[in-house]
Amino acid sequence: MAIIPYAHDSFDAHLPLLIIGAGACGLVAALAAQESGVELAILERDALPRGSTAMSSGFIPAANTRFQHNLGVTDSAEAMAEDIQKKNGFEADPAIVELLATQSGHTIEWLADQHGVPFELVEGFLYPGHRHLRMHATPRRTGEELMGALLNAAEAAGIDILAQARVVDLHVDDTQRVRGVTIERPDGSRESIGCDALILACNGYGGNVELVERYLPTLKHALYYGHEGNQGDALLWGQAMGASTKDLGACQGHGSLATPHQILISWALMMQGGIQVNLNGKRFSNEHGGYSEQAAKVLAQPEQVAWNLFDARIQESAQAFEDYRNAQESGAVRSFATLEEMAAGLGLPLTALQTTFAAMQQHAEEQTPDTFGRHFEPANLLKPPYYAIRVTGALFHTQGGLEVNPTARVLNTHGQALPNLFAAGGAARGVSGSNDSGYLSGNGLLSAVVLGAIAGKSAAELLHLKLSSAALP
Repeated sequence: MAIIPYAHDSFDAHLPLLIIGAGACGLVAALAAQESGVELAILERDALPRGSTAMSSGFIPAANTRFQHNLGVTDSAEAMAEDIQKKNGFEADPAIVELLATQSGHTIEWLADQHGVPFELVEGFLYPGHRHLRMHATPRRTGEELMGALLNAAEAAGIDILAQARVVDLHVDDTQRVRGVTIERPDGSRESIGCDALILACNGYGGNVELVERYLPTLKHALYYGHEGNQGDALLWGQAMGASTKDLGACQGHGSLATPHQILISWALMMQGGIQVNLNGKRFSNEHGGYSEQAAKVLAQPEQVAWNLFDARIQESAQAFEDYRNAQESGAVRSFATLEEMAAGLGLPLTALQTTFAAMQQHAEEQTPDTFGRHFEPANLLKPPYYAIRVTGALFHTQGGLEVNPTARVLNTHGQALPNLFAAGGAARGVSGSNDSGYLSGNGLLSAVVLGAIAGKSAAELLHLKLSSAALP
């Protein structure tokens, strides 16, 4: 993988716009650009496009949508932007945060109305840091279903996806304009395709062990639960071109991945009253602080695991999540009639477990926060029968990347936009600040989908401007 100096090469083919990556970001960017009449293709390294999107819950936060209005939820872009910035410690670019919040509702409704993505507002609980219900998802609540809907939309729109086409080189001239790419097929053969604009939608560097150790040392031993193709290609290409990078220590972790089953367990279990205990039967954190930073906290426990503990009320509500149903079918969910039975079944010290539950009861009765700052409501205290899932902490995807402006153009280290290079999703600097604690639920797909749409539209506008300029006498 390299940057190849452009020397008036003759390419095997040419298209006005190329998009690298056929995850949610690349697909949405293509849909947006194609509406403007731009001829394009998506280059995808895999035989079947999935990406990290297919491994996610598929939840996209958006403000002021009709889906919210229909259920009586009053929200605003201003409130959403404030929630994002409050979670990341006001470290993100305020212009990008405002842009994503403002455009989120329009983008969700556009995908639903123009491209048939069957969005619903997720009800029943608030994710940490969100003041309103604003998570939008497809009915099965899976990223796999979201990917299927977007792929169907791309097919209906006649968008070309070149699968098994791994981009290995970018051809760049001395003005930092991308002139084309070289792709490699599984048999080792190579082709070159020229372009007038390029969108990097190929996610971050979570699958690159060397880069994770360099930028995310606290998670270097974490299980990576993202797409193996996320090798940091966009980051490395950008750095070689003199692009500005920001917040490379930011990421989305998750403190609730069933082990050894490797099935994502929704954090809704915690938000509805569940707790996590370590192998000593003790809680070790405020489970309402956020699932991203919880990854490192779980990994710091004995054997790098914890038990999710919850009850029948939460178990029933969790049936709305296909991932949870899959966890049940795989045997990851265990049930116990009493606390004593659970302690014996899980190999936890009974006295410590009883002390943990008694402390929650006391805090609920006295309405006082525990030592971690969590409040317990009497109505949400756990009651028998109990349920348990063994989980570990995992790295899902990185949140830092190439710095972009509000048109998704990649910036150089002097703050100037590169001529025709765009980035979105995991390839671009996100809105999660500089570390693992700034991730607000949904930030990843927010950047992928909303910034992806902006990148596609902006690239189309740039290409139309180029055509208009060429037509002038």
